[in-house]
Amino acid sequence: MVLSNRTMSGTFDDHATAQTTHHQGEIRYIGSREQGETVVTTHPGGQRLAPERSLRIARHSPSGFAVGYRGSGPAQLALAVLLDYTDNAALAREHYQTFKDEVVSQLEYGADGTWTLTDADIEHVLPDDVAPTA
Repeated sequence: MVLSNRTMSGTFDDHATAQTTHHQGEIRYIGSREQGETVVTTHPGGQRLAPERSLRIARHSPSGFAVGYRGSGPAQLALAVLLDYTDNAALAREHYQTFKDEVVSQLEYGADGTWTLTDADIEHVLPDDVAPTA
């Protein structure tokens, strides 16, 4: 899977309205850095994605999320995103390592200091019959 468009980050304002040049799906998550910490915002809705729920399943990185390599921070982010997206702990647990390896480890911060994940990025690693939670 080539992620060339995934590093072309969208822009967003303080009202958490995402705009993007992605052609591969709707933006679901936007990541940025605040005081050295990876912060992830869900879209639509603009809620901050917290690691606590995913930490109850696997404690890879209690200190937070990360992207761009195959370590503990990306593993925690992959699990948190799949858990949030599917609202299914068993499904998230089954697929998050693949999601980390194929998608999260390939994310890079763009020139605007953000990265994005689309529904197509996420659904790439999920079974065909899985739909996101509303």
